[in-house]
Amino acid sequence: MSLVIFEPERRRMNIYGYCRISTAKQSIDRQIRNIKAEYPTAHIVQEAYTGTSIFRPEWLKLYRVLKAGDTVVFDSVSRMSRNAEEGFALYEGLYHKGIQLVFLKEHHIDTETYKKALSGSIAMTGTNVDFILKGINEYLMALAKEQIKLAFEQSEKEVADLHQRTREGLLTARLNGKQVGRKKGVGFETKKSREAKQIIRTHCKTFGGTLDDAECMKLTGLARNTYYKYKRQIRAELIAEQDLPKGASIFYEPPKSF
Repeated sequence: MSLVIFEPERRRMNIYGYCRISTAKQSIDRQIRNIKAEYPTAHIVQEAYTGTSIFRPEWLKLYRVLKAGDTVVFDSVSRMSRNAEEGFALYEGLYHKGIQLVFLKEHHIDTETYKKALSGSIAMTGTNVDFILKGINEYLMALAKEQIKLAFEQSEKEVADLHQRTREGLLTARLNGKQVGRKKGVGFETKKSREAKQIIRTHCKTFGGTLDDAECMKLTGLARNTYYKYKRQIRAELIAEQDLPKGASIFYEPPKSF
């Protein structure tokens, strides 16, 4: 009877594509398309998160499942981190964990390139010239690290420049007399609030409808305070539409207790 030797099953190496946008209004399709073009089998992880922190929900989920031999592909270094210090620390941590990192727009800092730079040291000769060769090797290692740091620093600088341009643009607009943001005292009206006010304006007896306040509140599902706030706003709108003086008492009665 022959002895059958079972080799341990090798773990399948996974390829992930990490795509991040700052807001849900932005399109993430370009990043996905770029990654899929070079890595068709990549499992895409998507995230909408603004800010420079690496503590992002979807990224942390991915980080926890990464194992040695896995690959993470980014469209650019800025998708990994826009904080130079945190980005480089994360890069080195993943590198020493055995994770391969690929940056489609900055292949010169891929972990495979970094690995070659670190392993491509000049062999010692056993002679007095070794101290010079040692210095050269240390310089090459430092140069490889500096390349990675510079990439993350450039990414961080792009964010700082964007914020600076935004501030300058807002200041220029204000100096030119343009309104920036909402006017003071003007609130943001949601679709839900507009719909509720339209129901009140149509059905409430105060405005010519057939329902009393209790029935209108039930129809709109509004809390008492919100309901009466909307009634006041509607009254103000009607006064403005009819060009009536502010003290006019059109369609108004004081709130009642229920």
